[in-house]
Formats: sequence, structure tokens, C-alpha cells
Amino acid sequence: MLLEIAGGAEVVVRAWGPGADWALTAVPALLGAEDDPSGFEPHHEVIAAALRQFGVPRIGRTRAVLEAYAPACLEQKVTGQEAYASYRTLLLRHGEPAPGPASSGDRGHPAAGMRLPLSGEQWAALPSWAFIRAGVDRSRTVALLAGARRADALERTLTRSGPQADQALQSLPGVGPWTSAEVRQRAHGDPDAWSDGDYHVPGAITLALTGEVLDNDACRELLAPYYGHRLRIQALCLRIGLPPRHGPRRTLPTHLPH
Repeated sequence: MLLEIAGGAEVVVRAWGPGADWALTAVPALLGAEDDPSGFEPHHEVIAAALRQFGVPRIGRTRAVLEAYAPACLEQKVTGQEAYASYRTLLLRHGEPAPGPASSGDRGHPAAGMRLPLSGEQWAALPSWAFIRAGVDRSRTVALLAGARRADALERTLTRSGPQADQALQSLPGVGPWTSAEVRQRAHGDPDAWSDGDYHVPGAITLALTGEVLDNDACRELLAPYYGHRLRIQALCLRIGLPPRHGPRRTLPTHLPH
């Protein structure tokens, strides 16, 4: 499948397996073709300069809610390194190999070794020790399983508005503003789903807009005038850069078996 995107660039897409047709039809939305940036006209000088340099951020969406929800739960209150390691461990031990070239034995193929995301039934069937073995604590396990057991309800949030989807996601135990935002960013393509409560993002946004690293509450106030497009502001501020880090890196915990 050959697609033309903004600027005359082309994207070549190949898909295989039972979901190939669905995957191909989802590519334009994944690349942001269904995003509507109309009305996004920030006047802050820093954002205006970033727009001239980078252009308007286009928000893509996967339309796969559980596939966004499970990793978001694993990413709660831990470093990215820990979360990615946990997800990788769970998929390698309990996930199925992807069809086609991924399982053909051709190690040189880009898809070699790919695993399918776990379904709701597969997540719910995992024993508690599987999560412990992957370094996932109880609170994140509870949040993940709450959504996995209501996978159909998760998918129905795609038909709701951003605030309605946010309310539905946060009705699940262990899901707060940050987890809801991460899911809506990836699966829904919600241009207003900024990473509320993130460890780094508020500092990057406030530094870009005020020249100071401020807390999450201050960031929320600064973003209020951009309601409806707050994720675009976040994307531009992150392109500008993160605040400088001071002090030693956090030591990763070792009390859970891997």
C-alpha cells in the first residue's frame, strides 16, 4: 500500500496475517490524516517560533485501546526502562508470535521476533506470579486487569468525546489523569490529552512558556487557554527540549524478581 502525505512524501505500508486489511485501513489515521488542527492559533512567542520551525503537530491514533491501556498501566510511577522491561518480559513469556515474516525464521527481516499484544482474556488469565516475575507491583497489576476484564468497554470509548472517554477511563480502579491521557493520546488521537501528572512533561512545558521549571498545578493553569489542543502545546514544548537534569540518576529497584 502506497500513501502520499504532506509535503509530497510517500509511505509504503505492508501488512500480513488475519488483521492485514484492518491494519492497512488504519494507517492514515495512525499518521494523523484524521486529525483536525483548525482553531490552533497560539500567540505565545515561544510556541509561535516552534510552529514556524516544526509545523503544527498532527495527532495520530491507533484505534486499539487495550493495546494502549496495558502499557500505560505498566508505566505508572516507574521509569521507562522498568516499564519497557516488564512489558517485554510479559510478551516474550506469554504472548504469541506475530504471523508471517515475524515468525518465518528470517532474522534479517524487520519484523523478526515480533509478538502480538495480549488480548483481554490473555491478560486476565495470567497468574499473579507472572506480574511479580516481570517486576510489576500490585497496584499496576490491579489497574491493568481492571481494564483487561472490560476490554469491550475500553474499545467503546472510541465513540465518545474526549471528556467522556476520560471520565470512563478514570472510572476504572487505579486509573488517574495521567494513565487516561496516555491511552487517549495513543488510541484516540485526542489533541487535548496532555500528560497531566507526568514526571517530566510539566517541567518542560513551564520552562518553555515561562522560563522556569514549575509544578503540575502551574502547568495546568498555563495550558488552560489552549483547551482542546493542549497535547499540541506539549508536543511543541518537548521538541524545544526537556529541563536540564541535576544529580545522580535514580537507582532502579531490585527487590522484585525478573
